[in-house]
Amino acid sequence: MRSRHRGGWRAALAATAALGALLSAGGTATATGTATRPLAAAASSTAAPPPYLTLEAAYGSGTVTNGWEKVERYRDTTAGFQAAAAEGYPPDGRGNQDGVRVTYFGGVARPTSDRFLLYSAPGWNTGAKATPVLLVHGANDTADRAWANPGESGGYGCGTLSCPSTGMMQYLAARGHRVFAVGFAHKQGDNLMQAQAVGDAVALIKAKLGVAKVDLVGWSKGELSTRAYVSSLKPSWGRAYAGDVRKLITLGGPNGGFDYPYAHGWAHDFSIWPECGGKINAPSPHSRMTCYGTYTAHPEFSMTPSGGYDDYPGQRQMLARWDGVYGVDQTAQDWYTTYYGGQGFYTAGDGIQPAIEAGSLVAPLQRAGVPASVTTYLLAGGSPSVVGIFNENRGPSDGVVFVSSALDTTGVATVGGKATVTGANHLELGWNSASEAQVASWLA
Repeated sequence: MRSRHRGGWRAALAATAALGALLSAGGTATATGTATRPLAAAASSTAAPPPYLTLEAAYGSGTVTNGWEKVERYRDTTAGFQAAAAEGYPPDGRGNQDGVRVTYFGGVARPTSDRFLLYSAPGWNTGAKATPVLLVHGANDTADRAWANPGESGGYGCGTLSCPSTGMMQYLAARGHRVFAVGFAHKQGDNLMQAQAVGDAVALIKAKLGVAKVDLVGWSKGELSTRAYVSSLKPSWGRAYAGDVRKLITLGGPNGGFDYPYAHGWAHDFSIWPECGGKINAPSPHSRMTCYGTYTAHPEFSMTPSGGYDDYPGQRQMLARWDGVYGVDQTAQDWYTTYYGGQGFYTAGDGIQPAIEAGSLVAPLQRAGVPASVTTYLLAGGSPSVVGIFNENRGPSDGVVFVSSALDTTGVATVGGKATVTGANHLELGWNSASEAQVASWLA
């Protein structure tokens, strides 16, 4: 939901927001060159990075924007990862990488998911804090917009009419934290694969700094990949948790899942369906919809695999039913068939339950549990005031995720703390001053 969910869901979320939105031994890598040999040793570390990681390129001064010191692109050469890395993209380009990220990904707008970016903030190797921090962004977002420049995409991208030009990265770095961020290849990708990328990023940070553990901050959809990593919830070919996380902090994370796209489907779809003028990179709860008198099908935007497309696996992995708690938005057109499935007056779809059965990770994550050695903190937003979307109004929420979901500790063995920033909506949680202060307090 992170966001354009722009930042976690940021898309389903922001989807509606449009409604009415990181050297190879002997090798070199520069802003224009590449290094393709597997890493044998870190340039200035006391440990060797994993042999299955290849540094493909590094970008520094003159190329890197938004206050970061450098950005590196890595490829995970694990055989299973290679085989699964070609995730689908919407054919009209709405899910493509954009801006400077295209440069970071080597000029490729649709990179494979075995590649990821590692961003390093100023002070990444000089900060006084003992445990480094890895920031993990959410859906339809980037590490730049999420953590360094909430206003990069202009107004509305940060959840309000006016967006700041600095964020959580600068706030933490200024307080002595050694800050990194991961950038995912696919903006709506499979959270189990992204969890492997999180583990890769943690391994690289450990090698660079010679530390044993890293703290994770996962925002929105980023909560699933961070939690999946520490819980060893993984693909059959994946690597299990390496016991290298000290603290896990979730910001607006759907720990208990969300059903926003289905509960408010009609309004949500208008920001997606091209015939209705929609352009947002988010999945639809419907298979067919009527726009301006024309009944059309768009399997490429389906929440579940359809017509050979599966472009939004990371979104259905966040689904859980909340109709038994808060009901369904009965003011929405075709509300019953949208949530429960069937043919409505303007729309048709299978409903939320088949989508959950097609691969939600909410229950599996709760069953797997967060290890007791990982102290977990949960932060919720309490303001349902995201500009540009139909805000979640069935119960206390941040505009997208229910407060009770964001603070759900089912399966969490060691809870370090829970808090709600009453003045922050879902897209403000990464830069709101109270949110930043709370995160810094928990990282102490």
